Amino acid sequence: MYYVYILKCADKTLYTGITVDLVRRVREHNSSKLGAKYTRARRPVKLVYSKKYRNRSLASKAESRIKNLTRTEKLKLIK
Repeated sequence: MYYVYILKCADKTLYTGITVDLVRRVREHNSSKLGAKYTRARRPVKLVYSKKYRNRSLASKAESRIKNLTRTEKLKLIK
């Protein structure tokens, strides 16, 4: 299973990513050098959205669609 997720950073920005282990990935974003460069400077981050996909292809397409949304559209998706 693959997960597409959105994190809310300390500066209120949103970060979208993809992973197979959601708990581990959020922990990495918050505490290790394995987190994305973007989130390392904006800690702590909070998971605000996730959706499960059965394969990487579907998850990657969903991630791309979300990344192309405006901030307002992403906030609507989260709610």
